[in-house]
Amino acid sequence: MVIYFLRHASAGQHLANPKKDERRALDESGIEQCGYVGRALAALDTQVDVIVSSPLKRATQTASLVGNEIGYETKIQIDDGLRPGAGFADFRKLLNKYAKQETIMVVGHNPNLSEFLGRMVSTTGCRASVDLKKGAVARVESTRNTAALQWCLTPKLLRTIYASAAESVRPKTSRK
Repeated sequence: MVIYFLRHASAGQHLANPKKDERRALDESGIEQCGYVGRALAALDTQVDVIVSSPLKRATQTASLVGNEIGYETKIQIDDGLRPGAGFADFRKLLNKYAKQETIMVVGHNPNLSEFLGRMVSTTGCRASVDLKKGAVARVESTRNTAALQWCLTPKLLRTIYASAAESVRPKTSRK
């Protein structure tokens, strides 16, 4: 199984009220990040069988915007195993639920998303440190007993990849 770990994009400052914080939307920068991330993933020919998101608004918005850019046309699945504070056992249940899929994208929050990623790729099962910035995406190839981190890209790097890909397909104007 290939798993794309996508941390939600920028959503401004954390709100003290937990209910209000759950409804916190992406800010302008976050919406722009989703565009770069999605277009860069599309340029990398990324296709997923299912996108699974935390139920929080900023995560579902990220999942939807990035999903649109990569041509994902199926309903985004919501799972509490990606909610802030969820544990690795919850994440394992999520993976078992979607085990028949070849490729999935999970969209969530730190610190747990980085922890899940680190624990998946650690050969000893301990907590490896992988820092997912807001809007970052990592690609992991997983088999029954092992997982390998293929790459981890920040929004800044993804914007550069997308810009380079767009530049390479832009028609050249000739001067006479």
